[in-house]
Amino acid sequence: MNLVITMSRRFGTGASMIAEELSGKLGIPVYNKAYIESELEGDSFVNEAEVIRELAAHSCIILGRCASEILKDQANVFNIYVVADKEDRIKRIMEKEALSYDDARAMLEKNDKDRAEYYYENTGKVWGDVNNYHMILDTSRLGRENCADILIKYFERIEII
Repeated sequence: MNLVITMSRRFGTGASMIAEELSGKLGIPVYNKAYIESELEGDSFVNEAEVIRELAAHSCIILGRCASEILKDQANVFNIYVVADKEDRIKRIMEKEALSYDDARAMLEKNDKDRAEYYYENTGKVWGDVNNYHMILDTSRLGRENCADILIKYFERIEII
């Protein structure tokens, strides 16, 4: 089956690492903002939504870019939202970016604000509304390292993979 996983996330949750681990276990590519924007530079696509629809013709994982909303009418799409406690996110950002606590918190707040605005501008919906996703993973409670396994077990149980 052609499985397309969209993964929306709060900044600093470790979602990109979950996506990479899932990619390895499922043998499917991960597409992020940089990849989608690079596809637009080739002049063969009109907008990001068109790129995302083309990518979703094959099994893949798409990080962000309102993919859950763009692909909402496709039965083979599974939408995930990844969250974590704010303090855990700040710590992750401090480690990853070598920032002070205050700088990491400011980066987190700006990034979350930008993502919420981008989502609203492109969908007219509230970013993070639980009604827009099939599953929500909390990396503070579940552990980032367990989330890919949880998803794999779920996909096996419902016989998607």
